[in-house]
Amino acid sequence: MRYWLDDLYSGVVTVFQTLWVGLRYWLWTYDPRRRTFTQRYEYPELPVPIAPRFRGFHRYDLTSCIACERCARDCPVGCIHIGKVRQENKKGFRVTDFTIDYAKCLLCGICTENCPVDCIFLGASYDLSCFVREGCIVDFSRLPLEIAWGRATLNPTVVAASRAIQNPVHGGPNA
Repeated sequence: MRYWLDDLYSGVVTVFQTLWVGLRYWLWTYDPRRRTFTQRYEYPELPVPIAPRFRGFHRYDLTSCIACERCARDCPVGCIHIGKVRQENKKGFRVTDFTIDYAKCLLCGICTENCPVDCIFLGASYDLSCFVREGCIVDFSRLPLEIAWGRATLNPTVVAASRAIQNPVHGGPNA
């Protein structure tokens, strides 16, 4: 009987502790000093502050990639596809497309760790919103170099405009 009363007491105390936490956060939402997300950060106009080690969308340097496909092999979900052709009368390969499907990507950073020439890394972009799944597939070889390398913002309009480009914007390190 004593164990049953101890269990009953423990259950009642746990329920009231849980209700107190919920009530405390509910009252906190009515704090007049608390503002909404858009009042604090002015999101569309000003970017949200990002932590120094934030892992956002990839940055890719087509000018130094040797098309070793190590990043595609290391990717745990297989969201990276590298198209390459052997160059005639030259050593090495030429990258024809470097695509990342962000509908699958975990942003884990495993693809960036083993790159022998450090041509791929995680940047600070966090907003690549799109209305269709095809908008989540980014071909970095058809993006302008300043956007692919991270000097300009990777946004949905640039990704959509890059679909009209047929050939890569740069021949790679062996061009």
